Amino acid sequence: MTDKLDMKRIPRHIAIIMDGNGRWATERGKDRSYGHQAGVDAVRIITSECVNLGVEYLTLYTFSTENWNRPADEVSALMGIVLTALEDEIFMKNNVRFQVIGDIRRLPQDVQEKLQETIRHTENNTAMTMVIALSYSSKWEITKAVKNIVLEVKEGKLEPEHITEDVINEHLETGFMPDPDLLIRTGGELRISNYLLWQIAYSELYFCDTYWPDFNEECLHRAIFSYQSRQRRFGKTEAQIENEMRIKG
Repeated sequence: MTDKLDMKRIPRHIAIIMDGNGRWATERGKDRSYGHQAGVDAVRIITSECVNLGVEYLTLYTFSTENWNRPADEVSALMGIVLTALEDEIFMKNNVRFQVIGDIRRLPQDVQEKLQETIRHTENNTAMTMVIALSYSSKWEITKAVKNIVLEVKEGKLEPEHITEDVINEHLETGFMPDPDLLIRTGGELRISNYLLWQIAYSELYFCDTYWPDFNEECLHRAIFSYQSRQRRFGKTEAQIENEMRIKG
């Protein structure tokens, strides 16, 4: 499939909802935590391949604010897996910078410390930025942004008429990176699950039945090929886009 990809049109930013770990494990007669551990292997594979393809940002939905409602033993296992994954040399081996978005104050102290350590350790890496959304949800993120904007208005630092889309972008967790070009969801579900709702306004969406532990390089290539087969119009007409392409030559 790689030979079918246009290497000049690789998505700059790919966001992924890594779904299906638990069902993958259950179908194999294993505990759900076994599926989450297998999912880490898929993260390694996809991170390396994204670097190879020239993707600049990879954002992975790892743990939502709603996931705190899962059984305590599963949450505990997930936190342990996060710690193990952050020990992985994939960041330095692939020259990957690490970042995190989410309400990390809710995480165990050892996880918070490891996150910050990994951010510092990889801050000079330049091949790609890998972002994990951990204890994250869009509704939490947007609510937080609104509160901060209101506070700035109240303190006289910002006039209400100066609140623009750019101002809102700057107050979101993702203000340091561009919006996703492509959003992938594995596992067969057809929903967004409170993930990057503001940022994916014009992202291309790709859903597949493959459970995340089985999502490999070929699956990624199929998603990118689908993305490249579409015309991104951003609210314009097809004729306008084609005319702009002719002008660009």
